[in-house]
Amino acid sequence: MTAERVLGRFREYMLGPTRFMNLLCAFELGIVDALRRDSGMTAAQVGAVVGAAPDAVEQLLHLLVKEDLVAYDDESRTYALAELAAVAEGDLQRVLAIMNMIKMVVLRQSFYLSDSVRTGTTVGLKKLYGHTGNLYEALAELKELRESWGTMMDAVTAHIDPWFFGNIDIPPGSKVLDLAGNTGLGAILAYRLKTSPGLRVATFDLPEKEAECLASFKAHGVDEHCSFIGGDVFRSVPEGFDVVLIKHFLDMFDKNEVLKILGNTYRALEAGGEVHILGPVYSEDVKDTYAVDFFPTYFLGCTMGQGGPQKLSTYQAWLEECGFTVTKAVAENLGEMPADALVAHGILCAVKPPA
Repeated sequence: MTAERVLGRFREYMLGPTRFMNLLCAFELGIVDALRRDSGMTAAQVGAVVGAAPDAVEQLLHLLVKEDLVAYDDESRTYALAELAAVAEGDLQRVLAIMNMIKMVVLRQSFYLSDSVRTGTTVGLKKLYGHTGNLYEALAELKELRESWGTMMDAVTAHIDPWFFGNIDIPPGSKVLDLAGNTGLGAILAYRLKTSPGLRVATFDLPEKEAECLASFKAHGVDEHCSFIGGDVFRSVPEGFDVVLIKHFLDMFDKNEVLKILGNTYRALEAGGEVHILGPVYSEDVKDTYAVDFFPTYFLGCTMGQGGPQKLSTYQAWLEECGFTVTKAVAENLGEMPADALVAHGILCAVKPPA
């Protein structure tokens, strides 16, 4: 690779943040919606609809015209949707939810990424919000972050959970533990999607989650089948369960903490007990994934001050290091996912072998 090519690629990085905000701003102001309702509008007409100066509207639309998202007619000086018109509303809303989360959670905090990496803490949360801790703790008290992050995660959950439960086996009548199950959604989905006579599902999380979790079970009509256990996964995992689910959790931590979680899970299970893991994963060749473009900054600078996804082979090695025998390791096929997908999720299933 020549120096000129490297410098050209640097230009793409330099322009990334401004491109992103220009595009998102066009949606936030209502410019795209205005053109969707009335194709063939001048900058002045669009400005009158959205409450912005025509000159500013024209400036924002230059990039969308360059990218063929919007078309411009020189003779009439009007704008109309071009390739953007082909995007289905559902797809557009999914992308906008992710973009909004990136703006609210990632862009501001990533200013302090270097400081976060040096200290192993989320410096941005401290600087911007006075919060000492991780993003998931901050969501409880910071509404603007919770609404942005929660909308995005609801969409992720709706997409990924049916795939996860469709790819794992939970024997009828099992006692299932949803590790770090937060407010109980995972337990509810496990019971509904894998229901069988005698199936019981317990959420295991910090004691302060109990009231909200139990209320959620009752609201969803599963309180006779789902329960809550308070505790700390880094100290121990409750015994007496046939299956342990670990969803969207291991990627939050570095290797030593992941090994503690898996080791405690191994000790809690009887021989033949199973663990099923779900989370974002990197491709075996990192050149084949967009996840490495996003998650290092997201986890190190904006979420935990540590952690990040791993390759399936890495998780498999860690499971085996803790004594498990891996029975399945599968990742979503990026070729079958929406073109805007940033990451593939992976599933690892393992069993505690006989002594």
